[in-house]
Amino acid sequence: MQTRPLGRTGIQVSTYTLGTMMFGPYGNPDPEACVRIVHRALDGGINTIDTADVYGDGETERIVGKALRGRRDDVVLATKGNGAMGPGANQRGNSRRWIISAVEGSLRRLGVDHLDLYQLHHPEPGTDIEEPMSALTDLLRAGKVRAIGHSNLPASEIVEAQWVAQRRGLARFRTEQLHYSILNRGVENEILPVCRRYEMGVLVWSPLSMGLLTGRYRKNGTAEVSAGRMHWVPRHMTDERKIDAVEALLPIAGQAGIPLRHMAMAFTTAHPAVTSAIIGPRTEEQLDDLLAGAGTQLGDDLLDRIDEIVPPGTDLGPVDVAYEPPHLRQPQLRRRGAAAPGQPYTVADERKR
Repeated sequence: MQTRPLGRTGIQVSTYTLGTMMFGPYGNPDPEACVRIVHRALDGGINTIDTADVYGDGETERIVGKALRGRRDDVVLATKGNGAMGPGANQRGNSRRWIISAVEGSLRRLGVDHLDLYQLHHPEPGTDIEEPMSALTDLLRAGKVRAIGHSNLPASEIVEAQWVAQRRGLARFRTEQLHYSILNRGVENEILPVCRRYEMGVLVWSPLSMGLLTGRYRKNGTAEVSAGRMHWVPRHMTDERKIDAVEALLPIAGQAGIPLRHMAMAFTTAHPAVTSAIIGPRTEEQLDDLLAGAGTQLGDDLLDRIDEIVPPGTDLGPVDVAYEPPHLRQPQLRRRGAAAPGQPYTVADERKR
């Protein structure tokens, strides 16, 4: 397992990050088994763990905190905040009020005194970007956070955040966490080049395309959609373009003598803008298999063949859990006269998604 610099933070992270979305009630419900996965990952050379407050309604952070007792100094610990953590209207979002509370909550659940990386989980169009940035700047100065980043931001908002930091004298975002896989390469158009321009670290979520690139889900196959995380993304499972691409990719991987899942992971980490790819195993066996492919490298000939199946910059369809900008979901934002005057898009609208 190699390490790479996380942008210009000076922090070194492993090329694979252990993602923990599958720890807890919505994935692997056995806390002790999840702790063993964390320890096995650390022993296998992974030094970075990514979690979020909303995973398992907070239970996932508690599991991670338990796993890190006695090993905290060995780990680059990252978490995220934005999602609803209670019934109250202000128990979510990117307001200064909530971000400070969310960080304190994550520190308590994880049982640590600081976070190495804190990320805004999703954009929030109804909140001025300066609000969370000013709060995160104060948390950095207080020593509760070592670096800050965001997740799922469009390229234009990444640039805006960098400008706001410069003009307002605020700490700038150092990382972006985004969805990138062989089947979804749209971020190659603008987002990855923008991240590289600003020398940001890039963490990739779902490099296996929510399980499709494991090769388990085949055309006319019988794999259960409810298995693993796939039950959250039923559209993903039935997208014929993606299934057809998987069928075309499998023989390429076979001819190269590597499993499709190893080829898919190596594809994401081959991009010069990518720092680390997040893996999300539910079991120790899944983790061991992915660790076995950590040294896989793809030659130009193999990458060219992948480009022929899924051209650079191409998305073969949406991912159900990915962020979708409001102007794509709200007709009144792209149709003149579709909304009554004086009714701008609000945070409440965003929460209806």
